[in-house]
Amino acid sequence: MKRKDVIKTGSKFFSDFKAFIAKGNVIDLAVGVIIGNAFGKIVTSIVNDVIMPAMGIISGGINFTNLSYTVKDSTIAYGNLIQNVIDFFIIAACIFVFVKVIERFTKKKQAEVEETVVEEVKKDEHIVLLEEIRDLLKKEAEVK
Repeated sequence: MKRKDVIKTGSKFFSDFKAFIAKGNVIDLAVGVIIGNAFGKIVTSIVNDVIMPAMGIISGGINFTNLSYTVKDSTIAYGNLIQNVIDFFIIAACIFVFVKVIERFTKKKQAEVEETVVEEVKKDEHIVLLEEIRDLLKKEAEVK
């Protein structure tokens, strides 16, 4: 390849990449990932600092993160797995509640939009009256 072709290919790549990044979907996804990461940290803190100590009190002082099984030189830390599974279920429950709240608001907004569309579709009363007169004239013409 010639140098000129390499430059054209590179510039096309960067212009395509710029168009890809500028799309709203990618930006929305990036914002979602950043917020999701921050949300995950909050939930992890709630689990580690509130829920797991409470479960430890209820279960008689068992700390799940310290649970492990040692065989010779290897250690299987299944307590961390228990901790991560609990984190997952709490995060999933929080996201479920969040999605339900958003659905409720979007349904209300959608209902309002549908009401305005139905009102716009309604015909003017003069047009309705003229259509009724037309229909009556047709019926009279058919009878004669």
